[in-house]
Amino acid sequence: MKLYCGIDLHAKSSYLAIIDEKRQRIFKRNVANDRQAILLFLAPYKAELAGVVVESTFNWYWLVDALMEEGYRVHLANVCAIQQYVGLKYVDDKHDAFWLAELLSLGILKEGYIYPKEQRPVRDLLRKRAHLMKLRTSLLISLHNTMANVCGARIPSHHVKGKEDRLSAHLRQHASLALMGQVSKASIDALTLQIKMIDAHVEKQYKIEPTYAGLQSLPGVGKILGLIIMLETGPIGRFPAVGNYVSYCRKADSTWKSAEKVKGKGNVKNGNRYLSWAFAEAAEHARMFDTASRNFYTRKVHQRNGAVAHSALANKLARAAYYIMRDQVPYEEAKLFG
Repeated sequence: MKLYCGIDLHAKSSYLAIIDEKRQRIFKRNVANDRQAILLFLAPYKAELAGVVVESTFNWYWLVDALMEEGYRVHLANVCAIQQYVGLKYVDDKHDAFWLAELLSLGILKEGYIYPKEQRPVRDLLRKRAHLMKLRTSLLISLHNTMANVCGARIPSHHVKGKEDRLSAHLRQHASLALMGQVSKASIDALTLQIKMIDAHVEKQYKIEPTYAGLQSLPGVGKILGLIIMLETGPIGRFPAVGNYVSYCRKADSTWKSAEKVKGKGNVKNGNRYLSWAFAEAAEHARMFDTASRNFYTRKVHQRNGAVAHSALANKLARAAYYIMRDQVPYEEAKLFG
């Protein structure tokens, strides 16, 4: 007899639910998030368990790794793609766990990708780098806004991030403003140092695989962005078509239409936010340093606006990256902008 287990994972505890082939409930228990405790409860059913479903929550690594190391067939549930009947009046952890088990038993579970354990540390370090980049950008924007407000002028970012103190001359009119500039620059410099430290570590620890070597030929993509795209993408074969990949990168439109009328929008945040950020960064660099990208961006700006033009260029780069990784070919300008 085959059994199916669903685990509703939370921060401090997990609800375990097991059903049989006829979807009869044979076990349920709320267990503290302890590796040995969960394995102990599952042990009597291990021989008959056809699969174990774990929710793809913020803390799934440890549980999925523990189950896989013990030989269980683990499935990672894509919670964004799973919906229960909207007419239900009552839902709790027990219902959620049994629902996951039932979806698995019926063969209709929407699954997420279980990223290889060995590659997660470098990928997560690069995610921390993206976080630091966003913090630094927010400080730069705040400082630019203050400068525009106080002085009616905009100081270039490289003046702020440079070694020389070029802010004091602009903000010396008031001690409080001078201190604000000093604190902002110190924070920006500290973040810049940490980002460079991560870059140096990652470049020593990881290299772009031959399959993805062509990524660095893409406009706006250097060594670090290439590594981010490679590690966040994983096996390109898991995306059956370019549209699936672009959607995963959050670079596809999400609009519901009927009879040529817009009826609403989908969840634009579905997908990988780190790939979304990576291609946004690539688009920004490409429009500054690549002629064809800049010309495309300029045409789109004249047709719509800057935000739409930037999104369109990021979409183009994501599509090109898909074919570069899938076909293992270098970037060709004529195919992207021809």
